[in-house]
Amino acid sequence: MGSGLLPCFCFHGYGENAQTFLFLEKIAGTTHCFIAIDLPFHGSTSWKEDLVFTVEDLKEIIALILKIELLYLPGSENQFTLMGFSLGGRVALSLYETMPDKIGKMILLAPDGMRVNFWYWLATQTMLGNKLFAFTMKQPYWFFILLKAIHKTGLVNNSIYKFVQVYINNEKVRLELYSRWTAFRKLKPDLPAIKTKIVEYKTSVRFIYGKHDRIIRYERATPFMNGIEEQCNLNLLNAGHQVLNEKYADEIRTALLH
Repeated sequence: MGSGLLPCFCFHGYGENAQTFLFLEKIAGTTHCFIAIDLPFHGSTSWKEDLVFTVEDLKEIIALILKIELLYLPGSENQFTLMGFSLGGRVALSLYETMPDKIGKMILLAPDGMRVNFWYWLATQTMLGNKLFAFTMKQPYWFFILLKAIHKTGLVNNSIYKFVQVYINNEKVRLELYSRWTAFRKLKPDLPAIKTKIVEYKTSVRFIYGKHDRIIRYERATPFMNGIEEQCNLNLLNAGHQVLNEKYADEIRTALLH
C-alpha cells in the first residue's frame, strides 16, 4: 500500500491479518510504502512448514519481498521501518535482533515480547507443558474449572478472564490457538541484546500503548527504555489494547514521520 519511497513492514496481532493496516495508506501513503503480510496460521497465508516459524524464515521472506517487490524503490536496499502490533511486536523485535543495520525505525504498538509470560513459556517451551496444552485444547473442561477458581482469588483480572474464555470456548479457535502459540515459540527476542543494538545503530523506537490495556500493560516498556531514552519514545493513549486503529491515526502518523 502507498506510493511513498520509505518501505515499512507491518506485522499484525494475534488472530488478525494484514487488512488491519489498510488505513495506513490514507494517513502516510505519500511518504511510505507499506508491506503487510498475513503471518503463518493467519489470514490467507497457507503455512506448510509444520508448527514452527523461525526468524530465519521471516528474514528469507523479507529478503524476497525487498528483492522482487521493492526493487523500484531507491534506497530500499538500505534501511526500512518495522511496525508491529501485539504479537506482531514480538515478530518485529525478533527480526530487528538479527538485522539491526537494515532497520532505521521500529514502531511497536502494545507489543508482545517485552516480558516472558509464564503460561506461554510453560505451554510452548517445555515438553510436558506443550503436551498438557495440546490435551487442554482438545479437552478444555478441567481448565475452565481451574480458571474460574483462580479468578475468584483475584490472581487473574477480569480482562484476562474474559479474554481466555473467548479463545477457549470455541473448538476451532482452540485448535488455532495451539497451532499459533506452538508455531511462534521460536520467536524469543533477547531484550538486553536488542537494547545494545538500538544504541549501536542509533535506531529510533516508538512505543504506543493504551492506558487502559489489561492484556499488555504499558509499564512493561519502562525497564526496556531505561538507559536508552535518547532512542526511545512512549506515547500513552486513552485506549485499551486495540491501539492499531484508524482513530489513533494522528499518533501513528507522528510515530512514522518523526
